[in-house]
Amino acid sequence: MSEQPPVPAATHVLVSGGSRGLGLSIVQDVINSGAKVTAFARTVTDGMRELAEQHPDRVHIGSADITDAAALAQLIKESSAKLGPIDALVNNAAIGQDSLHVHTSADRIDQIISTNLTAPLLLTRQVMRHMMAKGMRGRIVMITSICAQRGYAGLVAYSATKGGLDAATRTLAREMHGRMLVNAIAPGFFASEMSSVLGQTQLDAITRRTPSGRLVEPDNVIPLCHTLLFDDTNINGQVLVVDGGGSI
Repeated sequence: MSEQPPVPAATHVLVSGGSRGLGLSIVQDVINSGAKVTAFARTVTDGMRELAEQHPDRVHIGSADITDAAALAQLIKESSAKLGPIDALVNNAAIGQDSLHVHTSADRIDQIISTNLTAPLLLTRQVMRHMMAKGMRGRIVMITSICAQRGYAGLVAYSATKGGLDAATRTLAREMHGRMLVNAIAPGFFASEMSSVLGQTQLDAITRRTPSGRLVEPDNVIPLCHTLLFDDTNINGQVLVVDGGGSI
């Protein structure tokens, strides 16, 4: 069998949850790399607007909930008409959890699963179909969490969704058979994320137990995301952990 050529670097990246924090940092890095980007979130922020105004020919932004498949289909149609076909996706949008499982309502569990697992899988399918219809090969990056690999009280449903995306990453990489590179990045806790679940005492204890002595910042994740979107590494079906060594 003839060898597959490398998957090309991304030229137009769709980023979910691109309004702030890590998502907005990913959008900025894509722009800095010279590629085009479409970013969406439930609420369009000033940061998103500024980037769109600064780079009108390379940035498209939209307000959409990741669970609204029709709105996302329209966004993909509009952005591809404006900027060209999408050949990469970063699944970053998610909602958190701050309650023990026994205290989490059935409706809240359903909402977490719908937002963090079902919706990203459906969006991935939409983008893959878009790429395949255009005869393109591409790249998918799932932003998951160390919670999928280690247990943390108060995050049962959240952890389950991130573990589901890790499993989907491996299976999709096999299923696409070289047509697309599918990988995940599993950050450790960001300080802001942890503060809603853990008190300062627990936060300090986890920081002390982390070999690097510090928690994760968005800037720690950006280089890996950049590599998975733009470099020829032949990394495929992997979950890359960025947690300062806290999980070792």
